[in-house]
Amino acid sequence: MNKILSIALLSASVFASAQVSLSGKANLLFKTDKPTWENIQGTAVTAYNNSGKNNVGFNVGLSAKINLPVSLFLMPEIYYTTFKTEFEVPENNTTIEVKSNRVDVPVLLGYRLLGDNLGIFLGPVASYNLSTDNQYNDFKENALNNFTVGYQFGAQAQIQKLILNARYEGAFTKDQRDFINNNAGTNERIRYDSRPSLFMVGIGYQF
Repeated sequence: MNKILSIALLSASVFASAQVSLSGKANLLFKTDKPTWENIQGTAVTAYNNSGKNNVGFNVGLSAKINLPVSLFLMPEIYYTTFKTEFEVPENNTTIEVKSNRVDVPVLLGYRLLGDNLGIFLGPVASYNLSTDNQYNDFKENALNNFTVGYQFGAQAQIQKLILNARYEGAFTKDQRDFINNNAGTNERIRYDSRPSLFMVGIGYQF
């Protein structure tokens, strides 16, 4: 019992002495790869792959920075993220937009290189898609996987209250959706199966 109490008091003293700051951040998102469609069901037996057109997206959110011993820091964040990809379906000249409106929650562990002026970080990011069941001309979207997991690493510099950051995001799991042609007599189904890698640059302000 005394050992548990001692550990609890030590943990409380560490967190009490930790420096915690809160910031608002906004980033531009640039997709670094092109996801593909694959026609997995239809009147024709053949399948195809087709690259999509990437568009610049953005996110906005809040970031907490908790300074830890030995120049480490913990940086949990929450963002609203939005971007889209446009695809052309060759058979019927239909343009379909894959909209990604999601909540991202990165939990990043960092190392302070120059105090609070410069740091590097990495960690996992959990994402939940908010946009589902969209309609694009004759195609109805059916989201198969709303929850995905990725990773981020990057660096940030701070000049007084101003924060500049750049980071890369990759994927552990994919965003999966089916787009089904609702026209009578057709079984055309197109699957979106990707979580694009992202390069992000942005600014923030420490409150």
